[in-house]
Amino acid sequence: MATSQARPEDPPKAERQQLEEWVGTSRSGSYLAGRFAARQRDYEHAARFFESTLSYDPSNPSLLHRAFVLYASSGQWAKADALAQRIVRANPSARLAQTVLGLKAAEKGRWAQARKHFRKAAVTPIGELTSGLLTAWAHAGEGHLAKALAALKKLEKYETFSSFRDFHGALIADFLKSPSRAEQLYARAYRDISGSLRVAQAYANFLRRHGKIDDARKIYRAFLKAAPETAIIKAALADLKKHPRKKPKPMIRTARQGMAEALFSLASALIDDRSLDIALIYNRMALRMRPNYPVAWMLLGEIYENMRKFDKAIAAYRRIPRSHPLWVPAQIQIALDLDDLKRTDEAIALLRRLSKDHPREYKIFLTLGNILRAHERWKEAAEAYTRGLKLMGKPEPRHWSIYYFRGIAYERSGQWPKAEKDFRLALKLNPDHPSVLNYLGYSLIDRGEKLKEALEMVKKAVDARPNDGYIVDSLGWAYYRLGRYDEAVKYLERAVELRPGDPVINDHLGDAYWKVGRRLEARFQWRHALDSKPEEKDIPRIKRKLEVGLDVVEREEAAKTRKTANGTDQAR
Repeated sequence: MATSQARPEDPPKAERQQLEEWVGTSRSGSYLAGRFAARQRDYEHAARFFESTLSYDPSNPSLLHRAFVLYASSGQWAKADALAQRIVRANPSARLAQTVLGLKAAEKGRWAQARKHFRKAAVTPIGELTSGLLTAWAHAGEGHLAKALAALKKLEKYETFSSFRDFHGALIADFLKSPSRAEQLYARAYRDISGSLRVAQAYANFLRRHGKIDDARKIYRAFLKAAPETAIIKAALADLKKHPRKKPKPMIRTARQGMAEALFSLASALIDDRSLDIALIYNRMALRMRPNYPVAWMLLGEIYENMRKFDKAIAAYRRIPRSHPLWVPAQIQIALDLDDLKRTDEAIALLRRLSKDHPREYKIFLTLGNILRAHERWKEAAEAYTRGLKLMGKPEPRHWSIYYFRGIAYERSGQWPKAEKDFRLALKLNPDHPSVLNYLGYSLIDRGEKLKEALEMVKKAVDARPNDGYIVDSLGWAYYRLGRYDEAVKYLERAVELRPGDPVINDHLGDAYWKVGRRLEARFQWRHALDSKPEEKDIPRIKRKLEVGLDVVEREEAAKTRKTANGTDQAR
């Protein structure tokens, strides 16, 4: 069983209009509106509200900082720059403001001025790392390799910064046409973080440009072995096969692009629930230095998805050009975000169009299957999975979940033999996976088939996940179907403790209570199940049990089954 979690949405239109009316009417009104918008991560409105508040108290450092951060978060650099100037006049060690002013100078090629700002931003470890990387690239902008590497060497005081130091040292040496030093640093960075997409991409790109085709091919293949879905590496390897003598363009062709890469590297490292806001600012700074930067637009979409700002994620993904390898993955993400926005028909239509233009991209069909399955369009989901699996070829261990999902779609659409086959194949590919054991075991039990084997499956699932209410419920229901009601009560009570609001589990416990003679408690559980928003098809049966009891309902169902069977026999 699965449940969907409610996700926060943007403020209702009426509330947004109310906030707009507050702007400029009073200091407290604008301040409250700004705080509300900031909590909703509506940065554009929040920045404007706080700036309005500043008109009442123009030297308030807290308001200045808030408005500045919010403008930076939404990429409104003219306003962010102006506020940064005001901030550093009062606080020269304001890390983020100094970084922004350094980038502003770098945009104009004023490298020495940029370095002054970056030096003043070197407070706190993250400030030192950012300052070191950007200072090195500012030296590279003037063509000074030794000074750039010296700036990076200062990062040696933190062991965790070594990967940034070596990678950007390699990029700078490559950019400044020092291939022997670049290769040495690329090799070191690749040895330490071979799982980094950007390191693998840059190192292989360097090797191709210097005629080391076989070495580049090994890097691509090694990366794809660990991460087979990586569109950029797949495209690079395909290009290498098609044009083995072609020299690709360097990844970094200007110092500004190098700064963008540094900021993107930092944003990528910071993208977790605790650092999303700072990751957003760093990624916005990367896009400031390199606006046509597909990987950064892709990361911006991911950040907004993590913030549950799906409309903004879609806008970011749409900035990726059709010619880029990330375009199809971006379109897939747009479809997922449309579905999250309850625009499911648009999502499905987008994926169907995409599948016609890219009929060999199996991930399109798998995503379509997932969306259709989530909306209980079981038959269509199974068909989409089937098309995707045909493109994926021979089953591999990593494919287990697709067979599991198709098995669910088959089971729910009444195609049990196909479902059982898929569940068993999923178990073959990923032996003893608790979810598959639970679903297959529960289904067999519910059908009254292979009960001994099914019970063992569910026991294994419970041993693996003893605190999963759905799996514990399956074991309780298995004992119920086997007529072992006392054992059923034990596990179903535990399942209700773990999932107190699930209607199916409460309904199961009610049935088990009835069987052991605890009639009052049985009716309580059924009422609770009815109050917990069960599926429409289950409501009449629960109500009937409350009215006449389980024994009568079972006799009525048995009589109906016999009548149906007799009718079928007569028809034959």
